[in-house]
Amino acid sequence: MNNSMSYRKITQDGLWNNNIALVQLLGLCPLLAVTSTAINGLGLGLATLLTLVISNVVVSLIRNQVRPEIRIPVFILVIASAVTAIELAMSAFFYDLFKVLGIFIPLIVTNCAILGRAEAFASKNGVKLSLIDALSMGFGFLVILVVLGGAREILGQGTLFDQAHLMFGEFGGWMTLTIIDDYRGFLLAILPPGAFIGLGLMIAIKNYMDSRKKCKGIKVPIELRQTSASSSAT
Repeated sequence: MNNSMSYRKITQDGLWNNNIALVQLLGLCPLLAVTSTAINGLGLGLATLLTLVISNVVVSLIRNQVRPEIRIPVFILVIASAVTAIELAMSAFFYDLFKVLGIFIPLIVTNCAILGRAEAFASKNGVKLSLIDALSMGFGFLVILVVLGGAREILGQGTLFDQAHLMFGEFGGWMTLTIIDDYRGFLLAILPPGAFIGLGLMIAIKNYMDSRKKCKGIKVPIELRQTSASSSAT
């Protein structure tokens, strides 16, 4: 196997071709519930990314020592341990953001995408490939959370990266941008229906871009082009 090509394919799959949110449609419950602002999306996205990295690496390391009959309970135990550690760390260092995200941090344990990557990829591949897969899938999910959260925040309240101090402390004060002055807000964008509409638009844009790319990749045979040119000349 050509490792460079393999790494490239894993990265492309995680970021775009097999994106967790846009293609696999996994982890939609926290994605739709939390992305009312870009900072909320960034916080949950980083927690999910870190969980994916830890679980994929650990599962890859122990894959030859775990019997097939008990692999799923063991994988869930690994994921739950990682999420618990991350939850305690967020409670200690980002308590205000931890309160905002609430129940959705421990619910990362039930995210089908994490168990799916452990079962479908990490249990069958080495540590390096599993780490790249986790980073690609996690970063792809993180980008969707931040983009959707940013779009909903701009439409909903006319700001971007509001309450950045929840994650970055006093340093995050300058990050809050007022995109539209004296904006009264668009309530639908912040409510759950706005999340559904926003995600649907993002999926539609991705499918449109993929179809355009596929059409450009189709080469018209030379004979057919010559025939078309002759017909137009007559």
